[in-house]
Amino acid sequence: MRKVVASEFLTLDGVMGLPERWNLAYFNDEMGRAIGEGFAAADAMLMGRVLYEEWAAFWPQQDPQENPFAAQMNSMQKYVVSTTLEQPLGWENSTLINGNVAEEIAELKRGEGGDIVISGSGTLVRSLLRLGLLDELKLMVHPILVGGGKRLFEEGERQAKLELADSKTFSTGVLYLTYRPAGD
Repeated sequence: MRKVVASEFLTLDGVMGLPERWNLAYFNDEMGRAIGEGFAAADAMLMGRVLYEEWAAFWPQQDPQENPFAAQMNSMQKYVVSTTLEQPLGWENSTLINGNVAEEIAELKRGEGGDIVISGSGTLVRSLLRLGLLDELKLMVHPILVGGGKRLFEEGERQAKLELADSKTFSTGVLYLTYRPAGD
């Protein structure tokens, strides 16, 4: 059975939005290796419409000779959850999920293959956690307060118990925390 694994950059005050404004000062080889290991364990990505549109405009334009990660991103199977996009999707190996999201993702999990990774797409992560379809939540918590922005968990979210499965501290002070849903 495949796992759905969300990997997110966060600030200490819980902001995930616009990481390009605050995470680059903390990015180093340790973080790069951790991200690479996560993608190496995966053979598919799951994303919402906004992230899909951003990445579909960026990754196909990257030269794999200059950015080896581009080849992996472009060749990996991508599942896009959206009620507004229509088939066919323009980025190679992209499939639209717009019906019964819970049922379709549960079916993907029952299939053969590696992990299904989510990066960004906070609304999707919250939804999958509520539905019991998220297997791991990997957070790279940056030692910075930004004071406002899009948060991973919004006010009014239903309580969800998680258990810490692993933790690391990078030399930049970034905490790399892996959580799994805890039993009731």
